Amino acid sequence: MNQTPPESPPNAAEPTPGEVACFEAGIKFGSLYHQFAGTPVSPANSDSIARAMEESIENQPHCVDVSVEVDVDAIRAELAASSADYTELTGRFLEVEVVVEYEERGVTARMALEDGYPLMQVTEISRPADRDD
Repeated sequence: MNQTPPESPPNAAEPTPGEVACFEAGIKFGSLYHQFAGTPVSPANSDSIARAMEESIENQPHCVDVSVEVDVDAIRAELAASSADYTELTGRFLEVEVVVEYEERGVTARMALEDGYPLMQVTEISRPADRDD
């Protein structure tokens, strides 16, 4: 069954490079979060999990940098109340920064715990020449 894609509304515009870069950053976060949520994590393996997360997301198109920090103190605190040696990885244990570049636009997005919820947000949109790195 062949279907023709729906026509765009007459006032629709192509997304700007900045909008596409923001979309790409969102894709990276969705992939990172949902791919690794539930992974068994302990203080002993938290660094290797963080590196695996960084390297897997950096493989995706337009991604130029990923930084993942695991809150080992929060993991230890959770394990102190448990008989287990590990817990499940969730957003409350992570601080993440993703940098994406698309057609001369750079986007930095971050995920950090805010009021008990892992909030993902765009923190900067720039031209690569405007960046400090």
